Amino acid sequence: MSDPLTTPPAKQPVIGPGLGWCAGIAAAAAAAYAGSLRGGFLYDDLGSIVGNPSIRHFLTALGPPAGETVSGRPILNLSLAVNYAVSGTGVWSYHALNVLIHIASALVLFGIVRRTLASGAAGSRGGAGPSAVAFAAALIWVLHPLQAESVAYVIQRAESLMGLFYLVTLYAFIRYADDDSRRGWAVLSVGACLLGMGTKEAMATAPAIVLLYDRTFAAGSFREAWRRRRPFYLALMACWVPVTCLAASTGGRAGTAGFGSGVPWWAYAMIQLKAVALYLRLAVWPNPLVGDYGRVLEVGPLQVALGAVVVAVLAAGTVALLARRSPAGFLGAWFLVILAPSSSVIPVSTEVIAEHRMYLPLAAVAVAAALALDSAFSRRGLFYASAGLVAVALGVLTVRRVGAYGSSFAFWSDVVGKVPENAGAWNNLGALLAERGDQAGAIADFGRALALVPAYADAHRNLANSLVATGRPAEAVENYEAAIRYRPDDPLIHLDLANALAAAKRQGDAVPEFREALRLDPGRAAAWSGLADALVDLGNLPGAAEAYGRAVALRPDIADTRVNYGNVLAELGRPGEAMEEFGSALRLQPGAADIHNNLGSLLAGSGRLSEAQAQFEQALRLKPDYEDASNNLKRVLEMEARARP
Repeated sequence: MSDPLTTPPAKQPVIGPGLGWCAGIAAAAAAAYAGSLRGGFLYDDLGSIVGNPSIRHFLTALGPPAGETVSGRPILNLSLAVNYAVSGTGVWSYHALNVLIHIASALVLFGIVRRTLASGAAGSRGGAGPSAVAFAAALIWVLHPLQAESVAYVIQRAESLMGLFYLVTLYAFIRYADDDSRRGWAVLSVGACLLGMGTKEAMATAPAIVLLYDRTFAAGSFREAWRRRRPFYLALMACWVPVTCLAASTGGRAGTAGFGSGVPWWAYAMIQLKAVALYLRLAVWPNPLVGDYGRVLEVGPLQVALGAVVVAVLAAGTVALLARRSPAGFLGAWFLVILAPSSSVIPVSTEVIAEHRMYLPLAAVAVAAALALDSAFSRRGLFYASAGLVAVALGVLTVRRVGAYGSSFAFWSDVVGKVPENAGAWNNLGALLAERGDQAGAIADFGRALALVPAYADAHRNLANSLVATGRPAEAVENYEAAIRYRPDDPLIHLDLANALAAAKRQGDAVPEFREALRLDPGRAAAWSGLADALVDLGNLPGAAEAYGRAVALRPDIADTRVNYGNVLAELGRPGEAMEEFGSALRLQPGAADIHNNLGSLLAGSGRLSEAQAQFEQALRLKPDYEDASNNLKRVLEMEARARP
């Protein structure tokens, strides 16, 4: 007699394509996310898309820049290059592709669930049938508002695109396992796995999940799965090589991920106990949803204890069910294993809690919900009605949630409304207000951020910038100095402090700050120019000339710097060099009356009266009421008259 735990179920008839079900899923998702097409770029989108030169050409797209969300993720970066080729930085195509990826993922999930149920291996006892249950599961998953972050926030395509490749990897394996002679499905599975590895690191769990699926629903045991499909699994595991190399190439994402991120692994692990319990609650009751939970490094003992109980019960139940080869055990493993890379002990300091991590794990909850409805309602009509009500409720919540991603202001306003202790959100909201010209509102928000985190360098700097913008440079100095205490090696803060000191007429204090900024970043033309201005005010013209010369060498396209350089050269008795600088400045800014006047004065001093006259006349054509040029022209005409025989 055969062993029911190791003998695979009998092959079932091939099921049809289910185009009607697929059309329903696609239509529902399109309706829920139609509003996202009007959204703009947010936060991390700016560095990974707007400021990412590698997506401008397909030849460079596979080499994403460091320090951004796309770092070490060439396939993600390539997908952005496709959008750039379509619409440049016009955001509509990016959102449209995100929605299409989400729909495609839901359709593949539908196929996975339907084929698994139709095979009989899952042991479903409801009366709705495989297609109806799979449709309900896919609909719940695609409409759940917890997915909004991965769809409506462009750069979180990292999660949804990886999720699509993950699901295709499993679906193609299922088709291959149905008939081992159809090697094309095996190739597709491995290919999708490889693409997913180049999209996001969590894809590394896919080979383990495929093997677990094989053992649970197809081969009957790990040994049998390995015996039947060893070359396939070796090919899947080979995909770990590129993802390891890509992850290593990021250098811990500029120090924000990994054990060198500054966050102790044990502290991060305790936070993740809270996070996993939170994710489960949001899967069942998705309110409130938050786009940024902040860099929260403290959780209370009760939260840790409750989270530990939830995780322990879930893990123990999963292991026990897997030992019995229960489909429920596979769902538990799907949830825990896919979350493990980001929600265990490997710190991600910039995102200790992130809802987009639930993109794929939520599938386990959606399938469990659909199976529960199927078991609860024996009549198909009741099943359809209950599933429809759930889908409509989730869809309405998703439409509302998508609105929070409509703009940066809407996004950060939503965050501070739900997590008022998030200092980063207040800082970002303040920066947006400052860009809009609302410096008073910005100053208030930066103050809120600093009340929460007094050692917040960015908030100190932003507050100081707003104080400068409102004509209060003396007050700004204190906040720049505070920012430097917390981030002493940032050349931009030293430069800001130097400019504020100069504006407060403290040039003697400004010069050392300019020099420190240049020590940290000697290639910054603005710092050389600012240093030169301060040295001019202090009467150090030789030093100013040297600094202006460095600024011009770095940025020869800035007319004002060339004019200032020319003025100093003239003061130092170097008129020939000064005239060259004025001439270069005029080529950059031919309509500047002041430059014509300055050049005319030098020409007159060198005895080139006719050339000087032409410059003064041009200055007056550009600015008829220019009194200085008018007086200079009169003097030149008088000099010319006296010079005539």
